[in-house]
Amino acid sequence: MPFTIAIIGRPNVGKSTLFNRLVGQKLALVDDQPGVTRDRREGEARLGDLEFNVIDTAGLDEGARGSLTARMQAQTETAIAAADALMFVIDARAGLTPTDRSFADFARRANKPVVLVANKSEGRHGELGAMESYALGLGDPIQISAEHGEGLSDLYDALRDLMPEPEEDSDREDIDGVTEEDFATRPIRVAIVGRPNAGKSTLINHLLGEERLLTSPEAGTTRDSISVEVHWKGRDFRVFDTAGLRRRSRIDEKLEKLSVADALRAVRFAEVVVLMMDAQHRFEEQDLRIADLVEREGRALVLAVNKWDLMERQPSQVAKLRKDVDHWLPQVKGAPVVAVSGLMGEGIDRLMKGIEDAYAVWNRRVSTSALNRWFEHAVDTNPPPAVSGRRLKLNYITQTKARPPSFVVFCSRADAVPESYLRYLVNNLREAFELPGTPIRITLREKANPFAHKRKRPS
Repeated sequence: MPFTIAIIGRPNVGKSTLFNRLVGQKLALVDDQPGVTRDRREGEARLGDLEFNVIDTAGLDEGARGSLTARMQAQTETAIAAADALMFVIDARAGLTPTDRSFADFARRANKPVVLVANKSEGRHGELGAMESYALGLGDPIQISAEHGEGLSDLYDALRDLMPEPEEDSDREDIDGVTEEDFATRPIRVAIVGRPNAGKSTLINHLLGEERLLTSPEAGTTRDSISVEVHWKGRDFRVFDTAGLRRRSRIDEKLEKLSVADALRAVRFAEVVVLMMDAQHRFEEQDLRIADLVEREGRALVLAVNKWDLMERQPSQVAKLRKDVDHWLPQVKGAPVVAVSGLMGEGIDRLMKGIEDAYAVWNRRVSTSALNRWFEHAVDTNPPPAVSGRRLKLNYITQTKARPPSFVVFCSRADAVPESYLRYLVNNLREAFELPGTPIRITLREKANPFAHKRKRPS
């Protein structure tokens, strides 16, 4: 297992900024407001030639038992237990606070190596605050500025002394030799999205069998997009929990805007997106907007109707769900829809099977010969309409790529083919080659005229 370091400290000392600096990406949300980070976030860090896992944690803070603050601290304690070493971060500009002293004792009791990091040490005020940190009894402070990248060489020296010597791995495979089999077995990237308080974190916790993500009856508990590894019936998944997506007109706070932007990045990074809806308030306008966004991004879509345990059971309820999906979301007709209860674990197996099926369709390729036999029949059955008295000629079709299935139709006048006819081709294509639910792209391209460059002879 790689060496793991947990970044701990009170709120707003720059832990997430340091995390982003070490992983080389802006993965964790950063804001001047304290308490932005709630769930623990893990990443692969690199500092010089050192490679290790790093865990960003919520700020150590005291709270009443059972409160959100107390559960955030429990997440931090879990990260400390899983780590090989700790980075205790203080704000050098603010100097030592009673909370720093209290949690320095907490870090000592963990009985693990501790690196004391005095962040925001740039300037004279930062140096004075760093000197105060000797009083914590955690050794010499490493003075850095995570925001500006200063002092990282000193941090490198401190971490190098802690970490074991890297082992020689002569059997390591060349990463360029990735086979199709490797590609087929790698984790499927899945983003769980939906309106606030739809039960996304509760569902993922049930998948993992532990309280990995914070949950609360209050909407907006999740802020960062947190990724977790899930293993289900021999297949690996990388699942992203995201912040709830409200209508843009209702988003006022800067922090919520950052959370929504992070959720949208998770959608673009994903291969399959699970749209979670509340069973008691399903197919609301925002649900339809989110589904439309997923389709525009070209991601495979699975619809999960959560809190099904609260519904009064009636015959053919699931069949009605299927009918409602095709009515409200015709652009992804046939997308898998599963009734689930994240709290009770109902429908989880069907949901994971739906994700696998949607991923397989999203990756599907159709042979050119079968495609053109279908195309010829589709055009003969329903020829394109004449435009301005001139007949449109559609020559042939080919698939350019999968993920999502994308096709090019060669024709005589690309700009004259009406949208309604393209929808006819998409729906017919979806039915003929069993491509339910996945976005389908059809691009029109005019076939080159070999005589277009020749000038007309004068009469």
